[in-house]
Amino acid sequence: MEIVVILLVVAVAFYLFSNKSNKNQQKAFEKSSNKSSSGSSYGKWVGGGLGWAFGGPIGGLVGFMFGSMFDGGSSKGSGYQSHPYESGGRTQSGDFSMSLLVLSAAVMKADGVVKKAELDYVKQFFQTNFGSEKTSQLMLVLRELLKKEINHQEVSLQISRNMDYSSRLQLIHFLFGIALSDGQLHETEVNMISNISGYLRLSTADYNSVKAMFVKDVDNAYKIMEISADASDEEVKKAYKKMAIKYHPDKVAHLGQDVQKAAKDKFQQLNTAYEEIKKQRGIN
Repeated sequence: MEIVVILLVVAVAFYLFSNKSNKNQQKAFEKSSNKSSSGSSYGKWVGGGLGWAFGGPIGGLVGFMFGSMFDGGSSKGSGYQSHPYESGGRTQSGDFSMSLLVLSAAVMKADGVVKKAELDYVKQFFQTNFGSEKTSQLMLVLRELLKKEINHQEVSLQISRNMDYSSRLQLIHFLFGIALSDGQLHETEVNMISNISGYLRLSTADYNSVKAMFVKDVDNAYKIMEISADASDEEVKKAYKKMAIKYHPDKVAHLGQDVQKAAKDKFQQLNTAYEEIKKQRGIN
């Protein structure tokens, strides 16, 4: 009888222990699944808006980043390739956003210190143009990029091979905004943006035009218009028509309303420069 009782006690104890162990395993599995699902959905959000940025140097940075964020520090099997530089296809909004983030990180690190004002500027830009949810995700990406060594030459060359000219101009406009967000333009930041502009294959005149919107001097309005101060009134009018076509927000409409909205600021600065010149000269 005692043996039977002992066996019953052992059986009950074994059952209780097994049941508890199974529940713990189930909780661990659910926790792991949730984490995996979170990383997967996050990756889907970024991947869903990317085209050619999946490849090349940008794809290499993104692949390493997601490997470290969601695979415990390993980038193996991330699905991103470091080559080729070109993967074809039209620039999608995700390609522009990722290019913007990578180059922003390069400029923010140029003077050796990442300032709060710069982070706030980037965050405000994305909140205005993408909304709070996407901004949180984009800022996570930027945080990881700031930890990486970024070869801005390779990244810029990849962008120049795949992105249209007007969108590349918009990138430079945004980068100057970041550099000036703390109230002053540091020489190292200007040099970085100048180098990036060259690798993006933007003309010197276009670079100086965008720069003049942020670096103020006597001839700013003329630099924005890409003409000299001794240009004739007729040349001023022709220059405005040419620049209005180049800087028109519709040029980046394929990147979505968010980027198009940001392009309107650049276009407004062009109009302001033209109005200033007309006022100085008495042009109707």
